[in-house]
Order: sequence, then structure tokens, then C-alpha cells
Amino acid sequence: MNNLTLSGNIVDVLHRTIFPGTIHITDGRIQTIVRDQGQYSEYILPGFIDAHVHIESSMLVPSEFARLATVHGTVATVSDPHEIANVLGLAGVEFMVDNAAQTPLKIAFGFPACVPATEFETAGAKLTVNDFRQLVKHGISYLSEVMNVPGVLADSPEMMDKIHLAQGLGLPIDGHAPGLSGTGLRKYMDAKITTDHECSTLNEAVEKLTLGMKIQIREGSAAKNFDALHSLIDSYPEQCMFCSDDKHPDDLVNGHINLLVKRAVALGHDVMNVLQIACVNPVKHYNLDVGLLQVGDSADLIVVDNLQDFTVLATYCQGVLTAKTGSTLLPSVPVKPINKFITTPKTPGDFAIPARGSTVRVITVTDGQLITGEKCVPAHIENGEVIADLEQDILKITVVNRYQDTQPTVALVQNFGLKRGAIASSVAHDSHNIVAVGTSNTEICAAVNAVISHQGGIAVAEDNVVHVLPLPVAGLMSDSDGYEVAKQYAELDNWAKQLGSKLTAPFMTLSFMALLVIPDLKLSDRGLFSGKEFRFVSLWID
Repeated sequence: MNNLTLSGNIVDVLHRTIFPGTIHITDGRIQTIVRDQGQYSEYILPGFIDAHVHIESSMLVPSEFARLATVHGTVATVSDPHEIANVLGLAGVEFMVDNAAQTPLKIAFGFPACVPATEFETAGAKLTVNDFRQLVKHGISYLSEVMNVPGVLADSPEMMDKIHLAQGLGLPIDGHAPGLSGTGLRKYMDAKITTDHECSTLNEAVEKLTLGMKIQIREGSAAKNFDALHSLIDSYPEQCMFCSDDKHPDDLVNGHINLLVKRAVALGHDVMNVLQIACVNPVKHYNLDVGLLQVGDSADLIVVDNLQDFTVLATYCQGVLTAKTGSTLLPSVPVKPINKFITTPKTPGDFAIPARGSTVRVITVTDGQLITGEKCVPAHIENGEVIADLEQDILKITVVNRYQDTQPTVALVQNFGLKRGAIASSVAHDSHNIVAVGTSNTEICAAVNAVISHQGGIAVAEDNVVHVLPLPVAGLMSDSDGYEVAKQYAELDNWAKQLGSKLTAPFMTLSFMALLVIPDLKLSDRGLFSGKEFRFVSLWID
């Protein structure tokens, strides 16, 4: 029998009280909570929960993600493994579940609802409703974000079969509906879809909240919506949660949900409302087996210095001390990589755009947002070929099918800021083909081929020098120590910025350039795609 006693100022978020006391824990569960007259400086509270995260985006396997996240007081995540599912299908999801089982961090996995995400790109796998039934037996506890909004609105049998199965099993259904409103939103919610993490404006969030949807306030490495949405905290404390969605390793080293808690309190929001959003609401909504600092609960709790800074002094998951004063106490878990990579090296000529007109469509990027724009500009032509226009910050962008040896698609993108060189990645939502942006065919080719030669990774190329972070697990995750991965990623991020990029997270932004389900203009391995019209469009206007 393992016994543990903790004393401090106990923050009972459920009953909105704080009192000095002592917690007695036996075999990972809280046996008693006794009020006393102690004078304590530290506070004990329920641990933080990331209510929607794709662990793969950290480039770490779940067991390594846990080592970094628990340092910041995270005791649980609600995780959608659709990144690896798009590459490896059922085997990929099972890999995530099995690896996560080797860490005390509680990771609730959902069934990826849309694999492949659309029919307009090439993915490595397909998940069916029968796979859903099988994975429920493997511990899957909800239906992950339903990105196929048109499929729901049109009552697509394939989409609705998964939704009906989740409904029949009483499982929560996550949403993904950027910009959806009015009649369409109401029909979408009629399918019992109850959350959305894609709101970027207050008006959008309030409309969804008013109709009964729960909003996950997102602050990740690319999409940052906290500033736009934090006023919801005191208006809708029972209907909101915090999430990161996608968190790169260098960001995760610096903080997680704890940073949002600190920011929210500093802005003057009621501390109990903030903690309800950070600790309680995900447990209730997803029926998580995560303790809330009540007698009989699992001992999933944290110790912090005060209720302003929220510096995490200790994290306990299931009564196990997983982190202390900024250091992880969890060991690394051996990982056997699984992958799928078929394409072969390319040549610079594969990335040429022959001139066929005078005006072209360009993808426009906004830092910190997943939504892109579209503009029409005169083509910058030299020797019969469209080339990058550095004065207008218009670069070439390509998507290379990793599952088949086919010709790359090539288009144009604005606001990446590169003045020279190229960057490439096999992390390219949602099908995870190779995506690259660069100033010349030669350097784009060098970056792409570096990713291919390592069977996955992120790369920076300039002249004859190429830097690579290998990602051998599905081309998405490293099998190395999480802190070392974070260091290497930060170095590549810095090299990308030395090439001229002003983006906060150039590789994270790059990874969303092929995400067709988020408007407006994106690029798949089959061509330019309008997310608003949900169809392919030509690069050429005339």
C-alpha cells in the first residue's frame, strides 16, 4: 500500500472555497481531506487539462509529451490522434493508445472522425465505422472533431454512421466548424456535436454558446484565439475549456495550459471561473476519470506557489509524483518507429511552374491564424516560368505526395517572409504529405529531398546546406528525448527565421497550408483548393 500526505491551502474548485488542510492519499486515490489551522504558503489544486490537442503536433510520442507537459501541471489531455491515423490508420491509433498507457498522464483518445479529411487529397489510410467499433474496445472514449461540415449538412451516410454510433454509445462528439452560423450551425448541432475549438471571433463564439455549444478557447503554436475570446471566461464559465490544439515542442517546454490560467487571472478574471475552465469542465464534458480534489477521487493534482503566478512546484498523476520544481521525474519509454513513406527523391524541374497566363491566385497567410486568404496578382515570369517575387513576399509552395511517387503540385504563397532558401515538412495537416515553401526550385528540392531521405522530418535548406530534424514515427514524431527534440526544433525554427521569415512559428504555419477543411485557399497534392467553395480552382485567373 502506497501512502502519501500533502498539506497546503486546498483549492476546492467544485465548491469554490479555499482552506488550509491535509490530503491523505492511498494507492493513488484521495482517502481523506482534513481541514486544519496550518499557515501554508503553497496551494493544492486540481491539475490542468488540455481539452483538445493533437499530440503528434508536438513531434513527440505520448510518453515524451507527458514528460514535458506534466512539468507545467497538466494531468490529462483530450487528444485526437487523427494525424497518425491519416498516415497509418488503425495501427497508428493503436500505437498512440499503447504508448500512452505507459505514462501516468491521463490521455483520453477520440476516434478520428474524418480520415481521410477530404476526398480532395491523398492520405495513407481510411477509417470506417467498423474501425470505430473496434477502437471503442481499445479505450477510445469520444468521436473526435467532425471536420466534414458539408457531409453533416448533406447527411452523408458515411459521416452520419459514425455520428450515430457515437450517439448510441453515449460518447461526446467534438466539432470543427470555423465560421459556421445560422441555419447551417443549427443543423450541425442537431447531430449532437457539442464543442468547437475553431472560433476566432467573439461574435462567432457567442452565437455557438447561445445555442448550447461548448467553446474550447484555443492558444497553440499557430492558432492563437485567447485574446479574442478570453472575455467569455466570466460570462460562460461552465461552457468553456482551454486547449492548445497544436503545440510544438519548443512551446511545450516553456508552458502549457498553466500559461493561459496565469494570463486569465492577470486580466482580472475570477480565479475560480478560470480554474473551472482549466480543470473541471473537461472532466465533466468528456466523463474523464480525472480527480477534482474530492474524497475518493484519483489523486490528479498540482502544487503551486500562489494563485497569481501559478508556478508549478509539483504534479501528481494518479498519486505519482511526475514532476517537481520544473523537472520531469518520468523516464523515457523505448519506442519502435512505425511509418509509411513511398515517394522517391525529386529534381528541381519538378517544382517549375510554366507560364500559362498573366494573373495568378496566391495563398495569403496571417500570422497566428489557420485561416488563409486569396488574392490575385500579376504573375512574376522569367524565361517562361513563374518564379518567386521576393519584393512582394510571394514564394513558391509545393505539396509532394508521400504515399505515391507522383508529380508535385506547385502554387504561390504570400507572407512567409523568406528572402532565401526553403523550408519543408512531412507534418502537413491532415494527410501529412510533404509541404515546402521556398525562393527557388533548387532549394525547395533540397529541402524536400532531405525529408524524403529521412522518411519524414522538418528541414531548412540554404545553398548547399540542409538542416533536418528526423521524424521517424509516421513522419510526424521523433523517437528521441522530448527536451532534445525541442532543442533541435528551436534551432530549425531559428534557421528559418534567419532566412527572413517573420512568422511566430514558420513550421507550424507551413504545416497548415494543406489543411483543406479550413478556408480559404489551400494546396493539396492534387492542386489548389478553395475551402469556401469546397472545390479545386486553377492557379491561373486568365
